[in-house]
Amino acid sequence: MEPQTKVDILVATPGRLMDHINMTKGFSLEHLQYLVVDETDRMLREAYQSWLPTVIQFTRSTNQNHPWRDTAGQTLLHPLTTNRRSGVERGFKGKCYPRLAKIVCSATLTQDPSKLSQLELHHPLLLNSGKKRYRIPTKLESYKLICTTNLKPLCLIVLLQELHGEKCLVFTSSVESSHRLSTLLGFFEDLPFKFSEFSRLQRESTRRKTLADFKEGKIDVLIGTDIMARGIHIDGLKYVINYDMPPYVKTYIHRAGRTARAGESGSCFTLLRKHEVKTFDKMLKKADDSSCSLRSLPDESIETFRPVFSSALKKLEESLEPEASKKSKSGDKIPKSSKRKRTIQT
Repeated sequence: MEPQTKVDILVATPGRLMDHINMTKGFSLEHLQYLVVDETDRMLREAYQSWLPTVIQFTRSTNQNHPWRDTAGQTLLHPLTTNRRSGVERGFKGKCYPRLAKIVCSATLTQDPSKLSQLELHHPLLLNSGKKRYRIPTKLESYKLICTTNLKPLCLIVLLQELHGEKCLVFTSSVESSHRLSTLLGFFEDLPFKFSEFSRLQRESTRRKTLADFKEGKIDVLIGTDIMARGIHIDGLKYVINYDMPPYVKTYIHRAGRTARAGESGSCFTLLRKHEVKTFDKMLKKADDSSCSLRSLPDESIETFRPVFSSALKKLEESLEPEASKKSKSGDKIPKSSKRKRTIQT
């Protein structure tokens, strides 16, 4: 009789999986045949209550020498403590269960041996979708736009106008930069697109509602940090804009990977200052299909926003002063992700 389990495929976050291991009565991983780890580089970087060593430990049989059946031919296994099927090609010699097969997936898999050793891989086989370590989606079109620091917000507005209200993600370098940019755009009247901020500063319920509105088309543009670069899939998302240049090719891969997914086409725009162009071009050479065309914006369109821009900047500083004063009085702690010194630009 084949051992049975009520669940064939379990999809879980590390934290929730640890909750089941520690608190769910009868929960067992001894029968597990395949362990698939998505976003491996991130999972290995963040401990999550030491989830990986714990999971691997609990996939090992606690009693490897127990008999399969009694003298009457009946199974002796508890229904929730089933054994993995025997398999000589994947098993241990003299053991009643095969080796656990592990599949690790990532667009930017780490090569750090100290991190990969946590997976306890046995004769691993590396499968790569391209000739180089990093690969950009085949149907992604990449563009770079050169602009001065003081005109970046105007360049962004003009670019978003040219995208005609299509769904778009805008990435900034920090939470503060996202909040500053979102607040600034709020002082421009009659913009032809609806936008919203998406950051760790917001409550989780607010972020969920914002993301739901974005998916439903109630919001055209989301402005946020790299919190949006992983684990978010938006149907029909055609455009990604790097308002701040990504510091690493890994960051670019994950940001641009929000569009041109599953065979669909998409475009990624990166706003650059002149001194960043050389660094950006060098960074993209580390990836396959890394061609990036230069795109320009009409000067007259940018100039039309200059009068409004001046008054918007004044309103921005006035609105941010009370927030800064309130934080200093309440002694709010800055999130760890924002503690590093950065140059914040509008």
